[in-house]
Amino acid sequence: MLTDLMSETKCLAGENIQLCYHCRKCTAGCPVVEAMDYGPDQLLRMVALNQQEAVLSSRDIWLCVGCYTCATRCPNDIDIAAVMDALRQIALREGYTAGERDALLFHRLFIGVVQRLGRSHEAFTLGLFKVLSKTPLMNDVGAGVGLFLRGKVPVLPQRSGAASDVRDIFQKCLADDQPEPKPVDKAFQE
Repeated sequence: MLTDLMSETKCLAGENIQLCYHCRKCTAGCPVVEAMDYGPDQLLRMVALNQQEAVLSSRDIWLCVGCYTCATRCPNDIDIAAVMDALRQIALREGYTAGERDALLFHRLFIGVVQRLGRSHEAFTLGLFKVLSKTPLMNDVGAGVGLFLRGKVPVLPQRSGAASDVRDIFQKCLADDQPEPKPVDKAFQE
């Protein structure tokens, strides 16, 4: 049973969220905040207040796209995307279901594609996602065709030249039972 959400988040993310003074720059820049229930700023406050149930069952931690806009805007250099990743890890470990429908499926498919190809491939990942999530296949055809025609997304996936290196990284991560936590205070980093 998790007793202190903030300490666990600090341990996993290596970020001191107590440095946040809620200027809301992260929330103002977040590209998906309109779909969120709380937004990054409020979610950090909820973690600090140990509102475990609300945070870990929130759809916000699953909607975060990890674009790092929040982190680049933070005047205290808090990597909020790393905090969101840590919250997802805690939620899974504690048995919470993903707060956003099919978000966990998408995350697993994306990682699986990267693990196998050594890089992401949007069309392949999206196709797998649509089939496995039972999302209508034709919803995004117009946008997809435009991307293909402009050469933005290759039709067939290609393996990266470093695919074996990427697989080695995944195997090392799986082999490490207990990864060493990042330092909690950035002042102690070398």
